[in-house]
Amino acid sequence: MLHRALGTTGPQVSALGLGCMGMSALYGPADRDESLATVHAALDAGITLLDTGDFYGMGHNELLIRDALRAHRREEVQLSVKFGALRRPDGTFLGYDGRPEAVHTSLAYSLKRLDTDHIDVYRIARCDPQVPIEDTVGAISEAVQAGYVRHIGLSEAGCASIRRAAAVAPIADLQIEYSLLGRGIEDHILPACRELGIAVTAYGVLARGLISDNWPRNRAFTPDDVRGHTPRYTGANAEYNLGLVDTVRALAKDRGTTVAQTAIAWALAKGPDIVPLIGARTRERLAEALGALDAPLTPEELTRIEEAIPPDAARGDRYPADQMPYLAPHTA
Repeated sequence: MLHRALGTTGPQVSALGLGCMGMSALYGPADRDESLATVHAALDAGITLLDTGDFYGMGHNELLIRDALRAHRREEVQLSVKFGALRRPDGTFLGYDGRPEAVHTSLAYSLKRLDTDHIDVYRIARCDPQVPIEDTVGAISEAVQAGYVRHIGLSEAGCASIRRAAAVAPIADLQIEYSLLGRGIEDHILPACRELGIAVTAYGVLARGLISDNWPRNRAFTPDDVRGHTPRYTGANAEYNLGLVDTVRALAKDRGTTVAQTAIAWALAKGPDIVPLIGARTRERLAEALGALDAPLTPEELTRIEEAIPPDAARGDRYPADQMPYLAPHTA
């Protein structure tokens, strides 16, 4: 397994991380036994970075990871945890809580659910517009000093918030959506991170499964699948975006790889400070994703794919309308 550094102050991690959200929430039903087997297979393959959030399944995901890690040594794994999302019992989002009191309380619950004495990278899921980011990061820094957290991360933050946070304490990485169908960070956010020595852990590299060979036309979603309520994945937008995926498919065929492997290879080729998070929920999808490490893009292939799919080519917002107000614009 290749490794990459999480910024100039963070740890060395596997070049691919495993995003575990879909094993508990938002993408429809998941099989517990297969989820556990997938985590085991990822760790056995050399993946060291597991990404979760305390609101994924209202704690379910942290408990799942706890159970999976019982068969592995804790020091072999880096746990990246998000906190701060406020939700109703029906799952709808209410906003985010970045108060120092909320930081310490959320951390205490996550440590308990994960059955660990520390979290490797801790971050608020979205910046709380009611709380200065300095206060939120300052509270996480206190947890670092106390030994409960090893490194501080950010998630979906704009340039101003990134700079303000970095002035308080070292920031290891920014977790943010980045894919062939979502390249908005390239103009401002990615350069700012590189200037400050902050890595990017890129989620949504496969556009929530859209960039793959497994997304049927006129897909039917279960009621608990957030993609069915998201403009990018429904109606005419979905049909248009699948046409972009067909462009990736043509290149993948020439390379002898799958669509997903080509998309992951693209993210890996965008810089050694990019760590793609793979949201595999099965061992089959995990094995496919790992194959991208053996088929890097050539410079010519990278140019070809980016000329075919320019920035902002995709249509439709990448989140449901009720969550869009909490997302930092990628140009901020």
